[in-house]
Amino acid sequence: MKRFHAIAALAAASALTLAACSSGGSGAASESSSAAATQAAGDLTTIVVGASPVPHAQILQFVQDNLAKDAGLNIEIKEYQDYVQPNVALEDQSIDANYFQHVPYLEEEIASKGYTFDHGEGIHIEPYGIYSQKITSLDDLPDGAVIGITNDPSNQARALDLLQQNGIITVDDSVENPTIYDIKDNPKNVTFQEAEAPAVAALLPDVDIAIINGNYALESGLTPSKDALYLESGKDNPYANVLVWNTEEDASKIAAVKKLDELLHSDAVSEYIKQTWPDGEVQPAF
Repeated sequence: MKRFHAIAALAAASALTLAACSSGGSGAASESSSAAATQAAGDLTTIVVGASPVPHAQILQFVQDNLAKDAGLNIEIKEYQDYVQPNVALEDQSIDANYFQHVPYLEEEIASKGYTFDHGEGIHIEPYGIYSQKITSLDDLPDGAVIGITNDPSNQARALDLLQQNGIITVDDSVENPTIYDIKDNPKNVTFQEAEAPAVAALLPDVDIAIINGNYALESGLTPSKDALYLESGKDNPYANVLVWNTEEDASKIAAVKKLDELLHSDAVSEYIKQTWPDGEVQPAF
């Protein structure tokens, strides 16, 4: 109960801070007055946000329950189980924003598909980890081991970096986002079994080790801080997850999404993340 009261107090303080921040300048004052009038009339701006169930949708639900109304927002959360459809939906404007991806993945998507997307700053990081049901230490990884790994380029590069940090492979450092085809040294002759990111955890019984995204590890019942043989550091990590919107969307919708981005960077959200995942499975990135 004390934990709930602490988060609720932070939520109230954050809402007051956001209200104060919107009062500067004549244009801002006009906007603030308009927003206040709209809210007084009981009208909230509804935005639909696509998100992975854990932890993204949970964080958005906290904002909806504690911060959104005072900011004039109503957040409808649409959950996705994969990393492809949230950007497809954002492109066709069936959702107003999405919250599931980090910037390297987003940049790869924009480059390959021509999306007209923009994004905010990092909100949280889910440390990537190496897991196994067959060994208890990476020192015991056998020659010829089979490794489960995601097949999307940005996250594959991230996974290979963890293997390189542990001396299992060496990759070509001249390649910006190396894949399994850019491995220079492979002293243990490991091989890879690729899968879509949500399916990598399901490979665990059949491979020696698997490198799993933090959110999918959580969804699979794993506790990264306890179950991972190796967990990446969250400090200065470029893989923080961000809120993304379509720059071709209506200006009023973009303004509402940016207001949500402010809420997602509030002290209340930071405290919620720390208290909900006290072992660091999910960490604030701001």
